[in-house]
Amino acid sequence: MPRPATREFTLRNGLRVVLAPRPESPTASVWVWYRVGSVNEHPGITGASHWVEHMLFEGSPKYGKGEIDRAVVRVGGELNAFTDVDFTAYFTTVPREHLAIPLDIEADRMTRALITDPEVARERTVIFSEREGNENWPEFRVEEELFQLAFREHPYRWDALGRREDIAQMSAGQLREYYHRFYGTRNAILVVAGGFAPGDVAGRISSAFGRLPAGGEPIEVAAVEPAQRGERRSELSGPGTTPYLQVGFRSPALQQEETPATIVLDTILGGETRLFSSGSGMGRSGEHPSSRLYRGLVDPGLAVHATCDWRPRRYPGLFTIQAQAAPGVRLDRLEEALLRLLERLAREGPTPREVAESRIKIRRSALLAYEGASRTGFRLGYFSVLRSLGLEDEIFSALLRVTPREVRERARALFREEGRLVVRYRPTGEVSDG
Repeated sequence: MPRPATREFTLRNGLRVVLAPRPESPTASVWVWYRVGSVNEHPGITGASHWVEHMLFEGSPKYGKGEIDRAVVRVGGELNAFTDVDFTAYFTTVPREHLAIPLDIEADRMTRALITDPEVARERTVIFSEREGNENWPEFRVEEELFQLAFREHPYRWDALGRREDIAQMSAGQLREYYHRFYGTRNAILVVAGGFAPGDVAGRISSAFGRLPAGGEPIEVAAVEPAQRGERRSELSGPGTTPYLQVGFRSPALQQEETPATIVLDTILGGETRLFSSGSGMGRSGEHPSSRLYRGLVDPGLAVHATCDWRPRRYPGLFTIQAQAAPGVRLDRLEEALLRLLERLAREGPTPREVAESRIKIRRSALLAYEGASRTGFRLGYFSVLRSLGLEDEIFSALLRVTPREVRERARALFREEGRLVVRYRPTGEVSDG
């Protein structure tokens, strides 16, 4: 892995710091990763992590409402944030001479965000709008249904946006309690990548963040999902014109020994894998004409879109496959073709050429993974928040040793009928308002 040289240290209050200086870079990127996501919620406050993400832009003692955005945009920078089931991340990328601005912002809002009643009330409308916008897409509704089918005990069963009823009734007091409970130095990782002098920045970080009080309760989740003992199915209908199918299977957590073979299987089926892809790593995988799903479903005219998605998770999650039926193709026919494709892969395994090509793709993506300050900050923080920087090296090395037989055994263990989840979407022909 061409990972850049880094310096890591931990402040006395528990804040982990990762510095990745690149003297030639004209920009510097500051990322704060919190080991807090929707997995830490419970019924009644689902969506709290995503809501807190919004609120951290709405004011702190030094930066009032709107001032964070203005301070960054004024110097030609960009900023954003995203919430996942396992973590929440904030990033700001600026010209290197303005690195002090995002460091000051993050130090101010890490433990002192002003989550006021009026701002929570205003943001509720924004959260509702985001939720409703997603509901207009059949893909969102189907995936949400799939995860609710899969998980009955574990908090992976709800989406990071939260349930509609919880968004409606959650109070500002509940959000403040959630923030003060989990969002602290012990659950945060600060990553700075790009053009800067490491000695100067380390001193600035120690000064700005070192005086923050230690905080952040343990985030480990005790719930264990019981084994699935039979296929589970659901069917939805709604606006749209294209029938849609999603199939899921329970999959390993990121640190489990089955992970490398699962990644290669993902690459062979869908054409790439989220962990080593040409994109940033957070978006859904794209389509690839050389993949098994494309050749088996799109080329014969059964589907207009077919791909798969294995998301690296702290706890066992799902391996999902999604396909949109071609005009005139019934969902029954599409599902039968998909299951035959999976059964053949589990029976025969991949060819040596497919495994070799997957290695080439993974190596190529690894070479591009750390291009630019923003992507470097993302990737360093991503592995750090899931476990450690060394995890990437371990997985990458193991990937290059995966054999066709190991992929076949992984497919046999994964694509079992008793562990299968199926959600089908039948469109009504109406056009969505979204």
